[in-house]
Amino acid sequence: MIHELRQYTLKPGKLGEYLEYAKTIGRPARGNDYGVNHGYWTPEFGTLNQVWHIWSYASLDERARLRGALRQNKAWTEEYLPRILPLLERQDIRFMNPMKDITPPLAEGGIYEMRMYRTTVGNARRYAEASLEIMPVREKYGRNIGTWVGESPQPNEYLHMWNYASHADRAANRAALFKDPAWLEHLASMAGVVVDMQSVILTPTAYSTMK
Repeated sequence: MIHELRQYTLKPGKLGEYLEYAKTIGRPARGNDYGVNHGYWTPEFGTLNQVWHIWSYASLDERARLRGALRQNKAWTEEYLPRILPLLERQDIRFMNPMKDITPPLAEGGIYEMRMYRTTVGNARRYAEASLEIMPVREKYGRNIGTWVGESPQPNEYLHMWNYASHADRAANRAALFKDPAWLEHLASMAGVVVDMQSVILTPTAYSTMK
């Protein structure tokens, strides 16, 4: 199994137009026939005018086969792509190896946080495995949606997504997390492994699989 995180940066002022085309043309045309979609989000802070979406495939070979089939879908190639391509400034993708199944949120209406850690060379999987061991403790303070190790373009990356009811809920839970002795012990055991950390707060789109 391989997961693909796609990040599209839209030209300023074009995000709303893109979202409407994706909702009314793109998603109906593609469905889950060419890879399984796990959600669409827009970031609230940092780089704006972006759309993030996650897809899963049985393998990279299966991805190549399905994307080839998608190019034969006229609704996609003749109705959708001509409308959205002029709106795009750039496209970035990450291939990610899932360490566990994606777990949807318990209720709709919350926010999502994607955290991306670059580890010292060769230690991403070790860090991910240690994170899975401490997951029962960590999930007392937020619901884990997914956990991955980077494949490309950053093979030393550990990624994890979380769901919270609100910004206030996230702040309160993270404050409580850093008072938990088991969590602090885990952090101490992993000291020096992470060399760079990024966090992005994401809001699901109206047509997102997970809301």
